[in-house]
Amino acid sequence: MKAIILAAGRGSRMGALTDDRPKGLTRLGGLTLIERAIQSLREGGCTSIGIATGYRAELVAHLGDHAFHNAAWAQTNMVMTLAAARDWLTAEPVIISYSDIFYSAQTVAALTGATAPIAIAYDPHWLALWSHRFADPLSDAETFKRDCDGYLTEIGHRPASIADVEGQYMGLIKMTPRGWAEVEAAMCRLTQDRLDRLDMTSLLSLLLSNGVKVATVAQCGQWGECDSAADLALYEGWISKGRLSL
Repeated sequence: MKAIILAAGRGSRMGALTDDRPKGLTRLGGLTLIERAIQSLREGGCTSIGIATGYRAELVAHLGDHAFHNAAWAQTNMVMTLAAARDWLTAEPVIISYSDIFYSAQTVAALTGATAPIAIAYDPHWLALWSHRFADPLSDAETFKRDCDGYLTEIGHRPASIADVEGQYMGLIKMTPRGWAEVEAAMCRLTQDRLDRLDMTSLLSLLLSNGVKVATVAQCGQWGECDSAADLALYEGWISKGRLSL
């Protein structure tokens, strides 16, 4: 199993922490977020890891076994960065990871075992974490709904209530070549401007509207999203108190 870490973005909400480095090179508990991702991916069964680069590519390209580059990273979003790794995506199943999250090897292993062409990891207990990160958890949450068989039915919209959010998409995806073919078919129907602005959550929502089935896998162990300096401070505090073990 191969893995691709999407590390093209600067992460402007990190403020001065990313003035001179990509977001994935911010540190948590003594390691960079990318180092933590690589560790979990390898322990979860991924034997080859590619880094999809953009901003300050020279700082991260060497961290994996292979590098892909989105030269237009400043004008495009995450889906176009993923498309830079098309050679891998068309050849065999791949785990796709954001670079600003931490997660367990157990979650990677569970996702690797999913048989659907596209499967995503999610946190069914998201509210506890979001309640610490935000005064109003719904202010940053998006809808996430599944059917009785565990397939995604809705994602990425503004929720009216907590009941609209059955989980939090973690930024981890397993995609087979068949799944990538569905992505490319959807992309072919978009204008270049919309393609350039397309993020992963919007892509998942688009796939659902096209009738593509997306499986869901519940996360195992601890995880977190590092979207701001406040997030990092929260997690560092938990580490110091023994509440978070990485």
